[in-house]
Amino acid sequence: MLSEMIMSRIEMLKNDIVEDEEVDSRFFMSSWVPVTVTLVAYLVFVLYIGPKWMATRKPFQINRILMVYNLGQTLASLYVVSSAMRPQILTYLFYISCMAHNKTHHPLWPTFMYNAYIYVLIKTVDLLDTVFFVLKKKQSHITFLHVYHHAAMLLTSWAYLRFIKGEQVIFLGALNCLVHAIMYSYYFFASFGPKAQKYLWWKKYITKLQMTQFILIALHQWALILFNCKVPVLISYSIIAQNVLFVILFWNFYYKTYLKKSSRKKGI
Repeated sequence: MLSEMIMSRIEMLKNDIVEDEEVDSRFFMSSWVPVTVTLVAYLVFVLYIGPKWMATRKPFQINRILMVYNLGQTLASLYVVSSAMRPQILTYLFYISCMAHNKTHHPLWPTFMYNAYIYVLIKTVDLLDTVFFVLKKKQSHITFLHVYHHAAMLLTSWAYLRFIKGEQVIFLGALNCLVHAIMYSYYFFASFGPKAQKYLWWKKYITKLQMTQFILIALHQWALILFNCKVPVLISYSIIAQNVLFVILFWNFYYKTYLKKSSRKKGI
């Protein structure tokens, strides 16, 4: 019985696969090898080689590099958000995307695919966050939450674009990029050093914003299931599960970083 159920779910996923030669032939998308090599190299460097290499070295002074990097990440994220907020795309999401239709023939299809590809590239570049932590010898920042979040976002976004290519993640991508634009703008100003610290009182609200994002994404996917939208249901369930896990991990981080420390200061 269990094996039959698993096989039926696999068949459902196979039926949901969408092929697009233009997308599938792009750099980084034509094979599973580049993304796998990237993730393996990332994990090996940030968890083993990097810390070992930096053990006898002083932290690198890379503030100017971080300024450029964080500004670039902010602008790239805002580009995806602004593209998703175009009136014709909003109309599509509200009135068409839930219906059964030949999405690959829709005039907006190339725009969706291009922006999704940009999103995957952004998630790839995001891995540099951890690399910079290693180079600055901020090993305490390289937590399970941080590494898992970065690796999972790249792997899932790549796999979705490579095989599914559905509109059920447009809201997810746009909201995620909006939150990241705010987050990287914070990092951009923080890279100016101590003189900018008094203007960065809103740091703790970024984590709250991230948790709110995960909740909204999970609710959106649940709505797609509830209203029987013509989207891969298994993908929606997996997105819900992933974001529930993110909420738990980020709440644990928020509690330890802000609430627990605040209680200690007050002597509670």
